[in-house]
Amino acid sequence: MSVAVSISRVEKCFGALRALAGVSLQVAEGEFFGLLGPNGAGKTTLISCLAGLTRPDSGTLSVMGHDVRSDYRSARRQLGVVPQELVFDPFFSVRETLRIQSGYFGIRNNDDWIDEILANLDLTAKADVNMRRLSGGMKRRVLVAQALVHKPPVLVLDEPTAGVDVELRQGLWQFVRRLNQDGHTVILTTHYLEEAEALCGRIAMLKQGQVVALDTTRNLLARYSGQTLNLRLAGGAASLPDALRARATES
Repeated sequence: MSVAVSISRVEKCFGALRALAGVSLQVAEGEFFGLLGPNGAGKTTLISCLAGLTRPDSGTLSVMGHDVRSDYRSARRQLGVVPQELVFDPFFSVRETLRIQSGYFGIRNNDDWIDEILANLDLTAKADVNMRRLSGGMKRRVLVAQALVHKPPVLVLDEPTAGVDVELRQGLWQFVRRLNQDGHTVILTTHYLEEAEALCGRIAMLKQGQVVALDTTRNLLARYSGQTLNLRLAGGAASLPDALRARATES
């Protein structure tokens, strides 16, 4: 299977903080891949390096065979990024925002594709509404639309459902699943295990800038769900509720 994203021995420090400590991983074409870890684990820094927004101190990154550093324009055209931050010009409409984003990639007269994206994200009714009048959830949808205007084969979503209501979250994931089924490679960063479990075929767990686990979602869940919790109870196992007592052993 062809490799969509390759990351090899990537290091990045911000002063004394070592944000990435030799991260290496590969994502296959058509894969739905998860980057899981707590805040500060290095997920966003890694995505910033992949998108060319942050230059790593060492290591290499490539997207669809294009090196992010030496062939940035080609690599960037292969990548659509949905960032965490909601940053827009408040005086443009949704449609104007997407036209401007298209222009960054040298694309003109793509209103048919923009209309299709708007329809898929339930934004058609908001197409001519100024960005400043949208709710936070609607702005989050526009971020996804921006990432898709140039039809990239690889889509990266950096914690896209943070602060989003349940209904929007479910609708967004239905759309992203459909993109993946249509052949897009999807990389999702999240600190919600249930989100990664529901969507991702493989997961890399990051902690303090390092990959501490990398496996299929099923194998990782089996590994960590099998851990034992040791408790010291004053009343022994007899003090546990019936549902737990049957699973407990005394030592």
